[in-house]
Amino acid sequence: MSWYLATPLVLPFLTAVLSFLLRMGPAGRWISVGGNVLLLLAAAALMQQVLREGVIAGQMGQWAAPFGITLVADLLGAVMVVITAITALAVSVYALSDIGERAEYLGYHALFNVLIGGVVGAFLTGDLFNLYVWFEVMLISSFGLLVLGGRREQIDGGVKYVTLNLISTILFLAGVGLLYGMTGTLNMADLARTVPQLENQGLVTVVAVMFMIAFGVKAAVFPLFFWLPAAYHTPAFSVSAVFAGLLTKVGVYALIRMFTLVFNGDVGFTHDILLWVAALTMITGVLGAAAQNDIRKILSFHIVSQIGYMILGLALLTPLAVAGAVFYLVHHIIVKANLFLVGGVVERLTGSTELPKIGGLYKSAPLLAVLFLIPAFSLAGFPPLSGFWAKYVLVAASLEVEAWVLAGVALVVGLLTIYSMTKIWAEAFWKAHPEGIDPVMSRVPRAQMRPLLLPIAALAALTLVIGFFPEPFVVFAERAAAQLLDPSAYLAAVLGGDA
Repeated sequence: MSWYLATPLVLPFLTAVLSFLLRMGPAGRWISVGGNVLLLLAAAALMQQVLREGVIAGQMGQWAAPFGITLVADLLGAVMVVITAITALAVSVYALSDIGERAEYLGYHALFNVLIGGVVGAFLTGDLFNLYVWFEVMLISSFGLLVLGGRREQIDGGVKYVTLNLISTILFLAGVGLLYGMTGTLNMADLARTVPQLENQGLVTVVAVMFMIAFGVKAAVFPLFFWLPAAYHTPAFSVSAVFAGLLTKVGVYALIRMFTLVFNGDVGFTHDILLWVAALTMITGVLGAAAQNDIRKILSFHIVSQIGYMILGLALLTPLAVAGAVFYLVHHIIVKANLFLVGGVVERLTGSTELPKIGGLYKSAPLLAVLFLIPAFSLAGFPPLSGFWAKYVLVAASLEVEAWVLAGVALVVGLLTIYSMTKIWAEAFWKAHPEGIDPVMSRVPRAQMRPLLLPIAALAALTLVIGFFPEPFVVFAERAAAQLLDPSAYLAAVLGGDA
């Protein structure tokens, strides 16, 4: 079992080392692509094993839990590793044309694969201290990617990004220290068993709020999201895409994991806070997007608003709501990464991503127009695309518990999302280019355009598959939610049958 868990973790770091050593010339970029193909195969093998065996766990160095380093995969962890591998492969192919030789020489492919390794580690770790370690791996590599190139706006965005994330890290470590002092363990399964037995449950709630804030910064929830729109529009589009798809979802994953497995003893307090956070995150994110006129800034604010939907599923904490959060996680990673990739092609053809300065793409690049509409309509929740089913499940879960206001907020935010996507369509695709430029795709060499369009088309096809055949994905999300709400299988896999 350990090899199923360790292989997806080892591969990105091995790929990073090889791509850095061979970064001169084309070898480094193709090693990155090949490594992510292997990562996808390893992730698929892990998923197959989890589907067949249930929750699986491995103890590194044969140190029994809770004393050693534990890797564990349930349905949520396994699907997050799979979707990470899909995103990493799509972005690594896109980077063949998007990333220049200078950035490759400075170590883009190594930093990218270290980031992917950190994300996979966060999804597979079974203890809090190693979750902190993987967060730091992600922070270091993502900062390197943000400032790669050294432009002033990159440095400015990178400093804001690191500063707020370091505050999050301090809170996280303080919470870890307090929790260890109270329980004597940091193994998540052991914490699930130990925390409910503590005498001072009030202090447990205080620590839970500390973790909520720390992970809330990572997830970019209200009011802790300001670093995201300040940073995500500055780096290369390949970097923006992987950030948009994966980084905030690690924070959401950590919230879901800790507030279903460990901090579930004072739901009336902690999850009521999460309800307010979810509603305000949705509203402020979508209003911020409506006020922007740059494609990447619009999409950055929409990351914030869509995170609110995922937090809503966790806050309601019913089987249907948690299933909706899991479904939304998977759908949103694919769609959001794809929209940033489309934005890169738009800039390549028109010279900018500022809406007043571009146009004419519907007539001159109809294929790109179609490839934009699929993820854009999915993000807005048009039936029968994947975003419709994700929103439908969460609205149904809200109505199920008579949370009428939250259901109304989710629907209104969906309508405002349509407004933002329509604005991009009208300005970038429908109207003529203000300078009379005809952004014809054929002017870009086919060898450069193919790596840009291939991953966009693949992710769009995956969005269509989820949308037109939602039943197996919804059933999977329901099974994952059942595991989260009844962690007995998780505890037994990590701690043994007597847990």
